[in-house]
Amino acid sequence: MAEEKKTSLSGLTEQEAKEFHSIFVSSFLGFTAIAVVAHILVWAWRPWL
Repeated sequence: MAEEKKTSLSGLTEQEAKEFHSIFVSSFLGFTAIAVVAHILVWAWRPWL
């Protein structure tokens, strides 16, 4: 029989899941940073409170 890879419900191996997680986290942090900067710039332009 061929050697079976250990996978999760998503079908990813542990190494693939770790790689996906690191990319996801860095993308999320980048998006959040851009959103924070955009909110600060809009607040400087037209405060809403």
